Amino acid sequence: MEPLKDLVIFFFTSPTIVMGAVFLLILYFVSVGSTSGDLRKEPPGPRPLPLLGNLLQLDLSRTYRTLCEFSKTYGSVFTVYFGPQKVVVLAGHKAVKEALVSYAEEFGDREVLPIFKDTNKGHGILFSNGDSWKEMRRFALSTLRDFGMGRRVAEEKILEECGHLIHVFENQKGKPFDTARPLNCATSNVISSIVYGSRFEYNDPRFKNLVSRANESIRVAGSAQIQIYNMFPWLVRWIKNRQLMIKNAAISIRDVKDIIQQLKETLEPQTCRGLVDCFLIRQQKDEESGVKDTHFHEENLAFTVSNLFAAGTDTTAATLRWSLLLMAKYPHFQDQVQEELVRVIGSREVSVEDRKNLPFTDAVIHETQRLASIVPTAIPHKTSQDVTFQGYFIKKNTVVFPLLTSVLHDESEWESPHTFNPSHFLDKEGQFIKRDAFLPFSAGRRVCLGEGLAKMELFLFFTSLLQHFRFTPPPGVSEDELDLTPAVGFTISPLPHELCAVSHE
Repeated sequence: MEPLKDLVIFFFTSPTIVMGAVFLLILYFVSVGSTSGDLRKEPPGPRPLPLLGNLLQLDLSRTYRTLCEFSKTYGSVFTVYFGPQKVVVLAGHKAVKEALVSYAEEFGDREVLPIFKDTNKGHGILFSNGDSWKEMRRFALSTLRDFGMGRRVAEEKILEECGHLIHVFENQKGKPFDTARPLNCATSNVISSIVYGSRFEYNDPRFKNLVSRANESIRVAGSAQIQIYNMFPWLVRWIKNRQLMIKNAAISIRDVKDIIQQLKETLEPQTCRGLVDCFLIRQQKDEESGVKDTHFHEENLAFTVSNLFAAGTDTTAATLRWSLLLMAKYPHFQDQVQEELVRVIGSREVSVEDRKNLPFTDAVIHETQRLASIVPTAIPHKTSQDVTFQGYFIKKNTVVFPLLTSVLHDESEWESPHTFNPSHFLDKEGQFIKRDAFLPFSAGRRVCLGEGLAKMELFLFFTSLLQHFRFTPPPGVSEDELDLTPAVGFTISPLPHELCAVSHE
């Protein structure tokens, strides 16, 4: 919490910031005064301080933990102030699912945090609203389906990448190594092959930089500095991590535009190589038809590609890193997975069709997603209209945090919510069962559009790797010493670590 203390001290010692703080304090009391006559019941929550809100009560590196603790006191729908910004938090399976599914329209808008306004400028899919978002999401979904999301063509692309990844792991010759970079490259290549129509070599300089910048920005987006900036964007624009994220975004968009230009120069309208080609063809048709105010323009294409690349890389790779770490930490579960793979698959290549005959393996993958809770608070939502929800009145344009980790770790839904237990997804006969409280991809209008592709990747990468390797801690490190503490970030990865991939051959 030292960085937070330093920032607070700076607030109250800098003349410029003190003047800004006084101004915000006046606004705070004006806003309080203007709503004091509203008798409608709003969600409860901890009492906020003027200007700072509940800032001093929050662990800004892992905000989701503080919010989970608050839910024990204030219930499943409560209010927290991030500085002067009012946020309604939804906690637990019942509240989150009801809001996102039964009240999908009311809770379906995106709250674009200041840092993402800076880096995305309202373009793309993840951090946009209105007609542009609807058009880009619809286009991306239909195009991803056309290029095989959930079909054989995508399966072939993933299995091809499995071969490259296995080769990288084999080259480690059983010695300890960090799995992060090869897994990030592998998952990046799957989305690249669908978006661009081709994959990259792992040592391609531009590809390596695109992957590392995306990972760095996602990590930094969860830092205390960026949280402070999102609360007080007018006062702390100088924060180092903000400058880093803006720089990373600008360089990556430039690289993406270069790749798009190369594809444009070799475009053949009769043959779509990937999503970019489909977009460019649609763009040409709009231009030829004289369509005005089209959303199919260069900026939307570049940011849509960038959004898909970052989202398609980070979350899937982080889940795979967790899965291999958990196998090394709990070797008896790894034994069961590998016994099932040998019995059902043998030495042949795995396929998506095998999933239904691998219930324990499927349960291990699902349990990894549940326990890891990669996106603990989801990307913030915003109410599109006034809504009364579970007896509480929530105004239009209120920021909403669906606390996904509280669903995946809901003590009323899971038998042992805080431990790794594949039995959560198995019945008494050992067959796989679905669980209503399994929401790692969120739900409703803003559900992850790459859910089908991510599920296929997790299954094929995990089973292919476990077919070829046994994962163990480095020499001299016991299973008990493998650390499951999550790293800090906008998404939740394991801390940096090394494993040994020992070939079965």
